[in-house]
Amino acid sequence: MKSNSELVWRILARMRGNARRIAILFSGRKERARHSMDPLPPGQRPQDILAVLLLTVGIAVVAFDFPTYPWLRSLPGEYRSAFRMFTDLGKSDWILGTTGVACLALLALDAGRYAFRLRMAIGALFTYCAFIFYVVTATGLLAIAFKWTLGRARPKLYEQVGPVHFEFLAFDGTYTSFPSGHSTTVAALATALAFIFPAYRWLIVVAAFWLAFSRVMVGAHYPSDVIAGTLLGMTFTFFTVRAMARRRLGFHLSSSGKIMPNMNALSARACLRAVWQVVRGLRGADRVLLEVPRADETERTGS
Repeated sequence: MKSNSELVWRILARMRGNARRIAILFSGRKERARHSMDPLPPGQRPQDILAVLLLTVGIAVVAFDFPTYPWLRSLPGEYRSAFRMFTDLGKSDWILGTTGVACLALLALDAGRYAFRLRMAIGALFTYCAFIFYVVTATGLLAIAFKWTLGRARPKLYEQVGPVHFEFLAFDGTYTSFPSGHSTTVAALATALAFIFPAYRWLIVVAAFWLAFSRVMVGAHYPSDVIAGTLLGMTFTFFTVRAMARRRLGFHLSSSGKIMPNMNALSARACLRAVWQVVRGLRGADRVLLEVPRADETERTGS
């Protein structure tokens, strides 16, 4: 029992030490970020994004929200059943659970004792998992705040109150339609993954589109809810990854101002190869420390 408690305390101490080093790493990047505070180009400024939000959500409310519910009722029930099979992938539970556990497990490692490629893999995995955990949590909280404040009636109340009925601060689950929380989570996750894996960007975008659209197909949200949630998740994640790139935390800004992941495809393959070799027992995990001969030994050998 004593040995188990000692092991737990040792792991907790290691986690605290690693967390302290990460905090120091973040605080040491302020000066670097200050030198790269270039103005945002047109289209990426907050006022431009707000204009896009007002335009797209307004058009959706006027043109799409009203006919959507009758159109859904005219479709065979199999359509709704098919979309129900994967719409819950947009829930934040599994995303926060997997990334949160991964971060805690990596914090408990004594990464300094591992070989270079393994340390690189641990650092990159922790950075990107923490990044995803943060943006999904933050955007989810923002979506909840908007939901309960605005109090838009869900589509199931369409026949009673119509598509544009709001009960501000209603604190009723049937009045939490705007914005879509699932769409916010999906957009935040998809935007993060698109920056981490730029080669798979279009595949990620298409998969995210169908996940977000499923909220309309199952009758949980209006199109404007989904558009607002998508823009919220994308915008917050974009500004987060840009702030990280200015500090070279997981990402960096290229000479043209494009945001790129620090872990490129070549480095990722090398790290994965090293991890796989360790798992298969083909190589050791510990770093090799070269022994430097002492002065008396050098004099004795005459070298």
